[in-house]
Amino acid sequence: MNLTSKLPKIGTTIFTVMSKMSVDYNAINLSQGFPNFPIDPILVDLLKQKASDNIHQYNPMAGNPLLMNEIGLLIEKSYQRELYIENELLITAGATQAIFTTIQALVETGEEVVILDPSYDCYEAPIILAGGIPKRISLNDDFLPDWDLINSSVNEKTKLIITNNPHNPSGRIWNVSDMKELENLLHRFPKLLVLSDEVYEYITFEQNHLSVHSNEFLRSRSIVVSSFGKTFHITGWKIGYLVAPEFIMNEIKKVHQFLVFCVNSVAQNVLADYLPLVKTENLGYFYQEKRDFFKERMRSSRFELLPCEGTYFQLASYHKITIESDIDFTKRLVTEFGVASIPLSVFNNDNADRKLVRFCFAKDNETLIQATDRLCKI
Repeated sequence: MNLTSKLPKIGTTIFTVMSKMSVDYNAINLSQGFPNFPIDPILVDLLKQKASDNIHQYNPMAGNPLLMNEIGLLIEKSYQRELYIENELLITAGATQAIFTTIQALVETGEEVVILDPSYDCYEAPIILAGGIPKRISLNDDFLPDWDLINSSVNEKTKLIITNNPHNPSGRIWNVSDMKELENLLHRFPKLLVLSDEVYEYITFEQNHLSVHSNEFLRSRSIVVSSFGKTFHITGWKIGYLVAPEFIMNEIKKVHQFLVFCVNSVAQNVLADYLPLVKTENLGYFYQEKRDFFKERMRSSRFELLPCEGTYFQLASYHKITIESDIDFTKRLVTEFGVASIPLSVFNNDNADRKLVRFCFAKDNETLIQATDRLCKI
């Protein structure tokens, strides 16, 4: 029996391929974006305590009220935005589910969605499944938006523009002029909405993150996606949240209730108790030490490290090492040198190859020492 695929161009992701290769060749895995160090012991203790409480049944569809209240306080503290929690906040099973649900709820057949390349791979598939048309637009060489190209590409058929700030894979952060250009774009197209992927919002370094939350006009037309998995390095918990104006959130909730209905009750209860105890503003310092440690140990290598202002990813140019494609080079890094990374070309619709690879530095120091020792021998 033959089936017609709804996603004929999508196969095994490079993340799966590289992780499998790292296992097969006993390589150090700096490819996938997850930390390998323990989570906060306070979270562990809270999880143990909550496991014995009577909290194992369904939570309300929108989320645990205690957690929702704490998220409201966090957003107010971080961005001076006061939420109408019942109408503007939704707890999700991770950021990927939040993005998928939003696109399914808002994009109709034939409508266009702008994606800024290089881009994470969870954006395009839900657009296609919704009958929409992905429009992949390249960022500038410095991985910031090319507003001339964006302005010439958006039209009356464009329903969404998906932004990712801080940006994976480049680690760049938008500046004030970028936020102003986005605002101008929305003024030009009154029906255009923004899906703002801000999952690395608390992992920034010298430059502060500029959020859609902080701009009253932008937030009136935006869906903002956040991730507890990224913020508290608990990626396996698969829990996040999104914020949107009520008229948008009403449509998102309609899809959410039939996709997952509600999210893990234990995780929600634990995080409700954890949020008042943690200082998210200190998280950037923790990862900045990781970035600087990796950068210093790579100083004697032949790689050229690009600016990293946020996230826990570091782009590196290998143009001084070889002219082979980034995919071939990353495979050789695994098989010959025992370090797994991700080629940048897979984040681009046109597979543009700029001789760049992405390393994840969210690892314990021993892992980073072993990996950089190997990379400096190339």
